[in-house]
Amino acid sequence: MAEKDQNCAGASACDRESCEGCPSRSAQPESFRVDQNAHSSIGHVIGVVSGKGGVGKSLVTASLANALAKTGARVGILDADITGPSIPKMYGLRGPAEAASETEFLPKMTENGIKVMSLNLIMEDPEQAVIWRGPIIAGVVKQFWTDVVWGELDYLLVDMPPGTGDVPLTVFQSLPVDGIFIVTSPQDLVQMIVTKALNMARMMDIPVLGVIENYSWLSCPDCGRKIEVFGKSRIEEIAKKSGLPLAGRIPIEPAYAEKADEGKFAQVDNAYMNGAMDCLRKV
Repeated sequence: MAEKDQNCAGASACDRESCEGCPSRSAQPESFRVDQNAHSSIGHVIGVVSGKGGVGKSLVTASLANALAKTGARVGILDADITGPSIPKMYGLRGPAEAASETEFLPKMTENGIKVMSLNLIMEDPEQAVIWRGPIIAGVVKQFWTDVVWGELDYLLVDMPPGTGDVPLTVFQSLPVDGIFIVTSPQDLVQMIVTKALNMARMMDIPVLGVIENYSWLSCPDCGRKIEVFGKSRIEEIAKKSGLPLAGRIPIEPAYAEKADEGKFAQVDNAYMNGAMDCLRKV
């Protein structure tokens, strides 16, 4: 008896020869990719994600953007954390974003030349609560790709909300993501945080460039001793177990928080980004 193609709707009534020309056999998987803005040319799209909130993804995103800009790279930040955008405040940016046409917007520019687009830059009141359902939020993220005139960029960093919900799914399906960094912190939940984000990336066939631990330690201002505020780190063990490069460990640095609160994060030179920069050079 000829072998049947079990993916064919008529598998019970066809043979091998008839399956060769079956539409269900030749159909390609549906693509959800959306075209970038006609006036944009972006070299690499890099996501910054985490399995939970409160680990400092925006700080990592902005620190990485600053490090790239310092090398002369042309950098943009797409703030995909629609319900909790913080990138504009960190850089002291205010809206409204300038319209390039009836359907297009221009990103705002930071003091150190980084282009930024965020919901806070197009809302009349940036402090208004965003109470939108997932499909609407996902649509806004796609519009930040299709309707924003990014121009020539070497890197577009996507600061994503926590978890594995609508926005990360939309970004992974709709944008040509070259890789992601997973951000975590030295707590007992770290294994779960990394594993959740890693599993989603693998399911979506997105390369994971490395894992970055934030809040790794606090240096005593008197003696310089490292104080592990959130407990002893296990990130090296977890990165090795997951098969991921350890792209960096960032301490609690009050000066970074002060600059972010003052809207002067463009002045921050995060010395702990070298490992992440090495990972980016391999993209």
